Amino acid sequence: MRGKPTLLAVAAVAMLAAACGSSGPAERTVTIYVSTDRVFSEPVLREYERRSAVRVNVVYDTEETKSTGLANRLIAEQARPQADVFWSNEPVRTLVLKSRGLLASYRSPSAEGIPAALLDPEGYWTGFSARIRVIAYNTTLVRAEEAPRSIFDLADPMWRGQAAMADPRFGSTSFHVAALYAVAGDEKMDDFFRRLKANGVRVVAGNSVVRDLVARGEVKVGLTDTDDVNVAIENGRPVAMVLPDAAGLGVPVMPNMVSLIANGPHPEEGRRLIDYLLSADVERQLAQSAAVQIPLHAGVQGPKNIPAIERFTPMTLDYNKAAARVEDVTGRLAGLLGL
Repeated sequence: MRGKPTLLAVAAVAMLAAACGSSGPAERTVTIYVSTDRVFSEPVLREYERRSAVRVNVVYDTEETKSTGLANRLIAEQARPQADVFWSNEPVRTLVLKSRGLLASYRSPSAEGIPAALLDPEGYWTGFSARIRVIAYNTTLVRAEEAPRSIFDLADPMWRGQAAMADPRFGSTSFHVAALYAVAGDEKMDDFFRRLKANGVRVVAGNSVVRDLVARGEVKVGLTDTDDVNVAIENGRPVAMVLPDAAGLGVPVMPNMVSLIANGPHPEEGRRLIDYLLSADVERQLAQSAAVQIPLHAGVQGPKNIPAIERFTPMTLDYNKAAARVEDVTGRLAGLLGL
């Protein structure tokens, strides 16, 4: 009869409805680009995934191009962003991205209690869980009282051919050199790196390579990060560290930075992930893990083997000024060091 559906048609409609209904709501996802070492960051992100039931897509950087590679990828994707969040292991690249208009402002409630100096007044980035740049030395080859107290000591002839550093164009080393140029000035730093080159410094692929060279005694001293040195200490290797320039320019402290990507595909999920990363719970996890990162929230217990931030004088630094110098500084160091 016309106007009445056939049994076959009714069955077809019912099957289609059942099929559509069985798919349920779309899976919630968030994409984050991370330059912090995967061994430290992955457990944090998987725990968030477990707690939130949000699938976290993670893109990690390589040891050789830490933070630089992902920053360049974000710049290349600006017209059509693929990431929602950027978790950087150092400040400079984040500030470069801000200057290029790639970040969105977001003031997370989880940032309450973090020092104002580590919060962007405009909300484009927030610092958390800091590391320190240190001088590592081999304890079987160097007595504690003989270890360098300043990075400028590495140009002394007593360390000729016995010092190593990571490529200053990338990662936390690029932050360190940009900060030094911003604080000490071009003339002093150009002279230092010329003398360092003449002194036979070994420039290697990453901070963990520096640590391993020192631990094996292939060099006596090297510039690296607290988390790298701590791995050697925990493994019983003959490595100790000095906080450089504590009596001079100040100790270089590097916070992680987290930012929301402008026009990312999942902005609300990005904000919720940032809330989690800035929590005291995550700072506690990073402090007690092998990352040994210094919490910025008051009341969170700090890591073992690493001095509390109250026990030394950090370098007084305008992060924006350092970020503005990074391209110039890394370019001129490529020439000065023959990279």
